[in-house]
Amino acid sequence: MSAPDHRRAYVARINRVVDHISTHLGDTLDLQTLAGVAHFSPWHFHRLFQAMTGETLADCVRRLRLEAAAQRLLASPPQAALAVALEVGFASAEVFTRAFGAHFGMTPTAWRRGGWRNWSASRREQLSKIHQEVRKANQAAEPSFQHDGDSWPSGQPTTEKGMLMEVELKTLPTLRLAYMRHTGPYGHPDIGATWQRFWAWLGQHGLDPERIYGIVQDDPEVTPADKCRYDCCFEVDAAFQPQGEIGVQTFAGGRYACAPFTGTGATIHAAWMRLFGEWLPQSGYQADDKPSLELHEGDFVVDEKTGAFRCLLCMPVRPL
Repeated sequence: MSAPDHRRAYVARINRVVDHISTHLGDTLDLQTLAGVAHFSPWHFHRLFQAMTGETLADCVRRLRLEAAAQRLLASPPQAALAVALEVGFASAEVFTRAFGAHFGMTPTAWRRGGWRNWSASRREQLSKIHQEVRKANQAAEPSFQHDGDSWPSGQPTTEKGMLMEVELKTLPTLRLAYMRHTGPYGHPDIGATWQRFWAWLGQHGLDPERIYGIVQDDPEVTPADKCRYDCCFEVDAAFQPQGEIGVQTFAGGRYACAPFTGTGATIHAAWMRLFGEWLPQSGYQADDKPSLELHEGDFVVDEKTGAFRCLLCMPVRPL
């Protein structure tokens, strides 16, 4: 196994730990347990995790619990803050309030009363600055994978200039998905590079799935840009096992509002914002506590000249 392959195996194990934390927020998430998920000795696992993710294991657990709590505090009908705290693994209201204040700079009550708007605005401003800084990089990076016929499907999809069209409610099934992960700002050209590596991996293994999925694991208005997770996925059966950089996760499915999108990686974030900011408030629905996803069906192609592609933007919803 080469050095890059060794590193990808490490990345896959770290990804499994983060996935385990996200799906077991109310459970015991100590060093011994999480090192076992990664199949590493606990002796140095905390140092390894920090070196590869940029945050300590304890900080990661606390952040994911607080981000989940912040979203649940805004759900309708409202839950008591203590109930939310216990659901995500805090032992008492006092511990939760102290941790919430240290992370978000306000109490859970202040967050629920409108303080979340300032936090979200600061996250949007941060992401906007990142997009401005990488715009030139985006322009330079897109041709590199648009014209690489060996690792990216090409063709001439119909363009709609990134406009959202009719929104349709769909019930998506539970799926077992193999995935390759990008961690970093949404809308960054590195996501395109991850898709390129993903397609190359599929080609190397003789795989041509009918559907592929891009799963948006985090809310960029809550999670710091450099911690946002984006997964390139395809469905696998029970016999498929994780290998190298490719991990396996379960997609819970459920009710989704789906809107057709045609555009480039540089315009898809704005389309998501339209779906959340324009359609959702007047729909009679609210966003559910699940990941959003981009669904690519049939012949997935990228326009060789513009880099445009088509997909469905699928937002998890439930009635108000």
